[in-house]
Amino acid sequence: MSAASLKLPETIAALEPSKISCRDSAAQALAVVRDGVITGEGPTTKGRVHFSRALDAFDAAWCARILTATAVDDQPVSRAEAEALFEINEAAAERSDDGLFDDLLAKAVVHHAASASGLPVPPRTVALSPETAIESWASTRAVGVNTEVLEWIASQMRGKQRCNRTLMALVATIVGAATLPLTTQLPNMFDIGI
Repeated sequence: MSAASLKLPETIAALEPSKISCRDSAAQALAVVRDGVITGEGPTTKGRVHFSRALDAFDAAWCARILTATAVDDQPVSRAEAEALFEINEAAAERSDDGLFDDLLAKAVVHHAASASGLPVPPRTVALSPETAIESWASTRAVGVNTEVLEWIASQMRGKQRCNRTLMALVATIVGAATLPLTTQLPNMFDIGI
């Protein structure tokens, strides 16, 4: 079952796509989801059983819905939004979302990294869709990738409990052969055990 096919509980004003007017308000809405994941309570968990430190398909659906709101669809994923996703990822000790959130996190981070490096990116509804393969829009021959962005990604992943192998593979994809010496250092940059 995809996140998009889930019937979310009654719309919550701050999370209503029509209320998301910019990337900052999307990042704030993602913080509401994060808080629900941490506590197991709040507007995103209303009407269902939700344990603290757990992430389920409904949480992943909330994130996807927020990130693909009409007002932000034509803008690249911002650093604040990506950081909010990293916080959700770290907060969730238990997962029951069939990998939906990991897929969304990886695609959103690569969307941000590509854009920040000056590479073209498709609209969010295309790029972040579970049905869209990352390889269909993320270049495998990127030239001039912004190493500051890669360092930022590494700092977000360094020392974290949850390793997103998909994200690591996708970062390597977007970096491409043009920066192969840097990609061979990625595991050391991330400081994680593989």
